[in-house]
Amino acid sequence: MPKKSHLIQKSKVKTGFGSNFIINQNLTSKLQQAIYFHKTGKLEHAKVIYEDILSINPKHFDSLQLLGTIAAQMKDWEKSVKLLKQALTIDNTIPAVYNNLGVAYKELKLFDDALQNYNFAVSLKPTYSEAFYNRGLVLHELKRLAESLESYEMAISLKPNYAEAHSNSGNVYKELKQFTKALEFYGNALAINPNYVEAHLNCGIAFQELLRLEEALKSYEKVIRLDPNFPFIKGGIVHCKMRMNKWDSFFDDLESINSDVSNNKFSATPFGYQGICNSPKLLGKAASLFSLSKYPPRINQSAKVAKVANKKIKIGYLCGEFRHQATSILMVNLWEMHDKDKFELIGLDNGWDDGSPIRKRIEKAFDKFINISRMSDTEVVELVKYEAVDILINLNCFFGLSRNSVFSYKPAPVQVNYLGFPGTLGATYMDYIIADKYVIPEYSQDFYYEKVVYLPNSYQVNDRNREIADKVFRKEELGLPNDGFVFCCFNNNYKITPPIFDIWIRILKSVKGSVLWLLEDNPYSVVNLRKEAQSRGLEPSKLVFAKRMDLPEHLARHSAADLFLDTLPYNAHTTASDALWAGLPVLTCMGESFASRVAASLLNAIELPELITTSQEQYEAKAIELATNPEKLKAIREKLERNKLTTALFDSTRFTKHIETAYMQMYERYKSSQPADHIYITPQF
Repeated sequence: MPKKSHLIQKSKVKTGFGSNFIINQNLTSKLQQAIYFHKTGKLEHAKVIYEDILSINPKHFDSLQLLGTIAAQMKDWEKSVKLLKQALTIDNTIPAVYNNLGVAYKELKLFDDALQNYNFAVSLKPTYSEAFYNRGLVLHELKRLAESLESYEMAISLKPNYAEAHSNSGNVYKELKQFTKALEFYGNALAINPNYVEAHLNCGIAFQELLRLEEALKSYEKVIRLDPNFPFIKGGIVHCKMRMNKWDSFFDDLESINSDVSNNKFSATPFGYQGICNSPKLLGKAASLFSLSKYPPRINQSAKVAKVANKKIKIGYLCGEFRHQATSILMVNLWEMHDKDKFELIGLDNGWDDGSPIRKRIEKAFDKFINISRMSDTEVVELVKYEAVDILINLNCFFGLSRNSVFSYKPAPVQVNYLGFPGTLGATYMDYIIADKYVIPEYSQDFYYEKVVYLPNSYQVNDRNREIADKVFRKEELGLPNDGFVFCCFNNNYKITPPIFDIWIRILKSVKGSVLWLLEDNPYSVVNLRKEAQSRGLEPSKLVFAKRMDLPEHLARHSAADLFLDTLPYNAHTTASDALWAGLPVLTCMGESFASRVAASLLNAIELPELITTSQEQYEAKAIELATNPEKLKAIREKLERNKLTTALFDSTRFTKHIETAYMQMYERYKSSQPADHIYITPQF
């Protein structure tokens, strides 16, 4: 989290002799009184006096520039710009005025203007550390990261104890994914100011990226001790603990966050909240609060985008995960199969090239593929407008390397939330969310800010060309017993909650010789989950952990399991598709939220509704029944194998036709000046 720009309050009191001496002396006295009020935070008192001076002398430099500073302090940025520019027409030699004008321009997102004024400030005063610091902020916004670091370095060289400059240098290194280097600079900032809240927060984020989760948690807990009302820190703490399966205060935390969201407090982080909340109403509200705080509609958001008659419908896919990652693994075949006679595809890449085979497939599938990771938001907005994109797809929302701020400018006439985040963005500038009747029942529509596009079958795209390695794994090489039933769950560890874990323990106790095979996401989870198992009376060795491996081999090792047990309230999504594609049945319990209904959507699309339960009691009983009735489970596995290539779930051609029909209906509504509305796509075979 970057620190705010630094405003400078400085005056140059002028007096003179001659016929105006008495008037000048009177104004000087008034000005000194106003400056006293200004410095002591009595802005309204100071404002009245500055305005009084200007009524006597409209060209009084100090009153103009200090009134402009007050406007900035009150966040009236446009007024601040007007007053400061007026002051500069009287005297253009004062560096502080240029600095403060730069601050106002930055807050108005006019970064080039801000940069120009900071440059003026440091040219007039080469030792102006605050202006170098502020320039670093703007250069970071413009994604000119090397120059941003140089500016911060200059600020630090002039003012070695400049804690904010150290911390924001860390932010640049964090964006460069040099997390250890980032921690070095956050450490410098904290050595100067041990109570620097933002630096503790940034440490936590960097520690999380390095999977040093205990240290991340300590950093977040330091934040909440220093500032109990720090926005969204409570949600950050809970998600960090969930990643480690540290459940010491799970139910109290859940109750507290639910209460906060109900009372409109900035508490829950939407992505982490999905893992513990089953209420679409609360999830929608949390998303709205987060978007309002982080990605509010921009000033020009309501301006209409000019209609451009493109020969083809231009679809822009904006994503930070155009690489070997779950979103692209699911999407790549769709991009390849799009009808290029009807659609022009533009990839807006906010991530990086990992050199993987899937990356090469992605780049080849798009008509244009543009790296936006080092572009500012305003540059991306102008790019989208220049390319005359008709429909802009947000494949991240609150997940991964998102650019929700770009969408907040409404650069495309139609903006769509799809796939990356299972829920609403909670913002008025998003027009549609792509779903199906399972993940968003009609009775839940009011909890989504977007209008719902209902695809038939499942909303989730899949690639039926995914490779499964030929390797046949022996159970012992996977750490599994040769005999006994193998339950598995390859969901991320943060999706495992105490209630679902209690059910799993009872299932394992009921099925003699069974084990539970889980993903090893981090070492903290391994220790904590085994400890939790032991506290519930289960031998810890009954939990077996699978290390990550290349996807084709990971799919192949599913054959060593007998039944996939889903999590609640955050279901298996890509992991459910993995299991089903590999021939492993998935047992799910359907909740109320989008995230808790995805596995049910997939199972219906592959015509295995018998694996969908609607209560935890039913889920537990069904797991035990399938594990103790080999014939019944065998019949389900055989049905899965038959259905895999004959039903809708992995039918890429059918899915492509459905989503293209959805895009065309969105476009037709826009072209005919109709507002967004719910869209229902008729099945095509």
